[in-house]
Amino acid sequence: MAANDGPKLLWNPDNVRDVADSIGISLADEPLRVLAQDVEYRIGQVIVESLRFMRAANRTTLTVQDVSQALKVLDVEPLYGYESTRPLRYGEASLGPGQPLFYIDDEEVDFEKVINAPLPKVPRDMSFTAHWLAVEGVQPSIPQNPTTAETSSKDLLPKGPGANPALGSPRGQRQRLVPAVGQTRHQQRTDTEKTRLREAALESVRSDPGLHQLLPYFVNFITNQVTHHLDDLFVLRQMMELAEAVIQNPNLFLDPYASALSAPVLTCLMSRKLGGAAADEGSDTLREQYGLRELAAGLLEMVARKYGATNALLRPKLTRTCLKHFLDPTRPLAVLFGAIRGVAASGGPEAVRVLVLPNLKSFDGAVLQPLHDKGEPHAMELEMLVGGIMKAVEALVGGSGIPVANGVADVDLSREGEQVVEFLGPIVGQRVARLGNHALNRAILEVRHLE
Repeated sequence: MAANDGPKLLWNPDNVRDVADSIGISLADEPLRVLAQDVEYRIGQVIVESLRFMRAANRTTLTVQDVSQALKVLDVEPLYGYESTRPLRYGEASLGPGQPLFYIDDEEVDFEKVINAPLPKVPRDMSFTAHWLAVEGVQPSIPQNPTTAETSSKDLLPKGPGANPALGSPRGQRQRLVPAVGQTRHQQRTDTEKTRLREAALESVRSDPGLHQLLPYFVNFITNQVTHHLDDLFVLRQMMELAEAVIQNPNLFLDPYASALSAPVLTCLMSRKLGGAAADEGSDTLREQYGLRELAAGLLEMVARKYGATNALLRPKLTRTCLKHFLDPTRPLAVLFGAIRGVAASGGPEAVRVLVLPNLKSFDGAVLQPLHDKGEPHAMELEMLVGGIMKAVEALVGGSGIPVANGVADVDLSREGEQVVEFLGPIVGQRVARLGNHALNRAILEVRHLE
């Protein structure tokens, strides 16, 4: 085989030789052929990348900008000076028989005109941005997506030299309120006005149908506020009320955010410490803490009931978390209170019947009895904890149980009461026995036969 045999090149090696000679490099035939092959490959690579940009722009004509973008993608220094709307003119020069050389015929310009001409504006580099075209079927009202309502509202503005731009549309009325807010910014508002504004904001969240795109921000805001303000009962209560308003909005699809929203609710329900410095027993601050936990328990019940059907793991996960805290006697009393309320809220009566009742006697001996023996200093917390347990136990019959009256039934109630005390322990058992609720007694005693 001859030494010159090999793949036929589309790129003329003489062009490579001319460039090499122009910079003082002399190439032999074999290095020239190898270098020409590499030049051919690189040019093909640039062309392929340029065609990709052309097709991405839905065009059939390759432009200089496509080639420049291809050079940037390939990490090659782009060419400058050819991005112009003026078509390029190519000239042809002959280096010999059958050796044409094409070059760009540059236009001759007057150097004086170039110096005195104003500088052109620096072109902006290509940039990309994104916006929501639609969120769950609803088009958000943003500048990129103007709505017909926004457009038509501009037509409602009064026109004429004497027209008041603050009248004629709701949008104008909102603009009219801005100066008033600025004027009273440094004035102290009364508690009544603050409460009214909070209620108005919560009512808007509770009923506004156009808040779909704000859902992740609401959930993130509630989580951050609860995490960083565990020492502020006011902020925590406001966040729970905001979460309740979001859940109650019938126009929002909250299923994907149910688990994320449950985290701050569980924090307010079972956090070791809510509020600032420890308050004296029987103080209003302690009652406010337990009130916050009750509110969180109600929210947990709403989340479990409303979104448990679409998220099969939600209710078991919430119930398991609360039960784990309740069965740990080393937890503070407030945590135990929140845990039992959480089990009843997330798991319902069946979770209380199967998971809580069999463990109440040991809980009575490990937690309630020692607390009862300490006397008055812990009387309020003991009453709160026992009250939370009683609410969970009474939910077994849902208030449908009817106390049995006198006669022979009294003997049955007495015997049932003794059995209930023996099964649940003295403190909770005596509370249940004093209710005289036959249906509740039977529901509790039936748990003894569960394996």
